Amino acid sequence: MIYPNLLKENDVISCVGVSDGVSDELDKKRFFNGKKKLENLGYKVEFGENVFETDKWFRSLDGKTRADLFNDLFKREDVSVIVAAKGGNFECEMLEYVDFERIAKNPKWFQGYSDNTCLVHAITTMCDVASIYGSNFGEFGMEKWHRSVAENIDILTKNENKTEFFDKYQKDLAERTDGLEGYNLDTDSKLKLDNMSLKKGRDAKFSGRLLGGCLDVLAFLQGTRYDNTLEYINKYKNDGIVWYLESFETSGESLMMTLWKLKEIGWFKYTKGIIFGRELFYRDFLDVSYEDAAMEILGNLDIPIIFNGDVGHVGPRIPMVNGAMADVYCSVDGKGFLRQIYK
Repeated sequence: MIYPNLLKENDVISCVGVSDGVSDELDKKRFFNGKKKLENLGYKVEFGENVFETDKWFRSLDGKTRADLFNDLFKREDVSVIVAAKGGNFECEMLEYVDFERIAKNPKWFQGYSDNTCLVHAITTMCDVASIYGSNFGEFGMEKWHRSVAENIDILTKNENKTEFFDKYQKDLAERTDGLEGYNLDTDSKLKLDNMSLKKGRDAKFSGRLLGGCLDVLAFLQGTRYDNTLEYINKYKNDGIVWYLESFETSGESLMMTLWKLKEIGWFKYTKGIIFGRELFYRDFLDVSYEDAAMEILGNLDIPIIFNGDVGHVGPRIPMVNGAMADVYCSVDGKGFLRQIYK
């Protein structure tokens, strides 16, 4: 596994619109506040030319132009970290133009979530380069950083990181007032172990190499030439895989069909455990919970499965390093931690 160089003082953090950009004035205010806060820590921050661009399809520019801007960053020695401006729907359009060979030869940290699963997953499985499924740039712009944002800097600057899962989360999208808001932590958070583990009455402990992202994206990425998942998990079968998965919008039926497909293809071979993030928009026509739908398909894997993890669209979120070795712990009463080690 190749890990990009750790972020150090005076290195450049580049924000790019590889999916959508932002045009709202409150978003812009938040971005420039994030730039200021990161520069106060000793880093240089730049915004790519497409960061403040968006069209009716929620994309910053056409796929080739986005890829060209992205590729250019891997030619520069001063850039250490690339952070997506935002999610969206059509990052896949740029994949055919991305220079994956150059990424493998001159690796840099790339970070983003949601639609940015396209690049995060492809970079790790195709190039054997670690990447980060974590916050897009806007989270750096909250005036008072949540612990997750500070720990994001640790992820970029340290070879080993341990974080406890959070005790509160923001249940719904919050109304913005000045653009610098932090999370509205209005709901108690508690990890939930699958029924099989609970019946055994013991805590869950497992380790393996992290891999995952947004299921909405992984489902359509699978089977394309940018899907090297089976080769990747076979390469690291002795380490085992720890999957983290979450959804932007799904139903119980769609979740079951997606997980069935991925299981049949072999994605969950060598899996040591799975962490599911909290769902953002979930609907169901059969009165089935998200947990029950997932366990209907995955319950016979006989591995620990954790729900309500701090992953994905419902903040705060733990930056998950694709490719890192992870130690995961979850107690029967819903407390736990995640340790990520770059080895």
